Amino acid sequence: MTKTLILYLVIFFTTLGLSAIYPKEYFTWFLEVVPALFGFVVLVATYKRFTFTNFTYVFILLHVIVLFIGGHYTYAEVPLFDWIKTVFHQSRNNYDKVGHFAQGFVPAMIVRELFIRKKVVAHHAFFNFIIVAICLAISAAYEWIEWGVSICTGDGGDAFLGTQGYVWDTQSDMLYATIGAVTMLILLSKKQDKAIQNLKM
Repeated sequence: MTKTLILYLVIFFTTLGLSAIYPKEYFTWFLEVVPALFGFVVLVATYKRFTFTNFTYVFILLHVIVLFIGGHYTYAEVPLFDWIKTVFHQSRNNYDKVGHFAQGFVPAMIVRELFIRKKVVAHHAFFNFIIVAICLAISAAYEWIEWGVSICTGDGGDAFLGTQGYVWDTQSDMLYATIGAVTMLILLSKKQDKAIQNLKM
């Protein structure tokens, strides 16, 4: 394991630990950080068989930090976005949209690297379309999870659902994830290609 990956692990566990100190609600905190913990277990279990580029690991780390912040405060009460809400006269705290943007952005990066290095898609005409479609499917599946938790826990799941009274919250969440995936493909594809090429050298 490289020193860089050790640094990533230190940052991961430090931010996870900080997020667990007096969060707004421990139940919501648990629900919000579970995806990060699940992802961590998968990455560790598959590390020897498939090691991502440091470029991709950085963005995975940034994504889990977004989850930890949302878990600590709940997505509807992140202080910075309360300030943004007040200053820009917004109707709600929009930190959850950052989370859903990342929910498309980072999976697009992960899927793209897997596809390239494992040569999954032979026909490149459909390459980006398939990546965006997978990210949208992940976003939709997460909305199912939120819906299921809300049904099973009643008021206990309200903070996890985080709609803040916005009737189109589910649809806009999926839209932001789609925008995140497309943004990644437009802005960082070439840089990711370079990182993959450097890995092979």
